[in-house]
Amino acid sequence: MLRMLQSATLGVVLATAALDASQTKKPAPAVNANAATLKEFSRRVDDYVAVHKKVENTLPNLPKQTTPQEIDKHQRAMATLIQEARKTAKPGDIFHPAMQRLVRNLLRPIFSGKDGAQIKAEILDNEYKGNVKLAVNGRYPDEVPISTVPPQVLAQLPKMPEELEYRFVQTNLILLDTHAHTIADFIVDAFK
Repeated sequence: MLRMLQSATLGVVLATAALDASQTKKPAPAVNANAATLKEFSRRVDDYVAVHKKVENTLPNLPKQTTPQEIDKHQRAMATLIQEARKTAKPGDIFHPAMQRLVRNLLRPIFSGKDGAQIKAEILDNEYKGNVKLAVNGRYPDEVPISTVPPQVLAQLPKMPEELEYRFVQTNLILLDTHAHTIADFIVDAFK
């Protein structure tokens, strides 16, 4: 009788352990919901950079010792070629809608956090107070100082290749083609 009781108890313990194990199994790791958005953004950036490099290779190299006027002339020539190569470009071609939402979600905690007001002030410190109209393939406005982008912001955003930089024009986040001094794409009101 004792043996039967021990066997029954062992059976209950094993069944309970099996039930507990099935209930405490870790769920399968969730797929990163943002992975597809980031992958698509990266593909679009790569496509832009391919156009940039193709166009840039048609221009003569700037000499090591160059004047601001020569740099400006080179930038404008490159901008013209990029505009021609991307005739149909429009807002959202690189920062596609899902990426725009993701960027705003990534930046929201930074700008609403305890240092948010200071970070916004740093970005807008030398900001031009006039009306600025952004245009894809348009020249970065000469009258607008190029903003700094705080490290907290850069840390949240995907890394850019050498040809592009994140910059702010007022509350709008832009992708600046540094060689052509043009706006590759932008997000309106990336923060407020």
